[in-house]
Amino acid sequence: MAREKYYLTTPIFYPNGKPHIGHAYNVIASDTLARFQRLDGKDVFFVSGTDEHGLKMQQTADAEGLTPKALADRNSAIFRSMYEAIGCSNDVFIRTTEERHYKACQAIWKRMAENGDIYLDRYSGWYSVRQEAYFDEAETKVGDDGVRREPLGSPVEWTEEESYFFRLSAYQDRLLALYENSPEFVGPAERRNEIVS
Repeated sequence: MAREKYYLTTPIFYPNGKPHIGHAYNVIASDTLARFQRLDGKDVFFVSGTDEHGLKMQQTADAEGLTPKALADRNSAIFRSMYEAIGCSNDVFIRTTEERHYKACQAIWKRMAENGDIYLDRYSGWYSVRQEAYFDEAETKVGDDGVRREPLGSPVEWTEEESYFFRLSAYQDRLLALYENSPEFVGPAERRNEIVS
């Protein structure tokens, strides 16, 4: 009889700097879950890695006089060393600059395009390079220094960009049925309730 499959991933971390305690905490928590699921008899596939693209990587590389690839090579190796020092049991460590990652992304993109699942549109908002996130204006404050910041204190700037979007609405009914029939699919319950509402 085939064992139940269990897929687990950490975030793929930006290697624009060395790993810190927050990265280690995330890896340890994920590793603990993976080990527990293996002990419970599940066929676990545990993935982690580094996301080596984005404005944060470009800006850090420029500041250090490196190419983004050189910065990624240097710091991704340090992240891997952290995993080894912790004794992490991940099955795969992926770097977004690897050929296998490019090929997988291209295959997924092609399928989504063929299905009509992606479309080009514009997005604008207050953007934090540090957080790699957009914030609603109500979430930001202009300080005494005249700089607008997000809740954790990093500067935000008004950004408008053309971007591709996923047509999630096409899958709404199937996803709601999945969450109804398998409530454990998204946890904790508060997060599932957020998604469903």
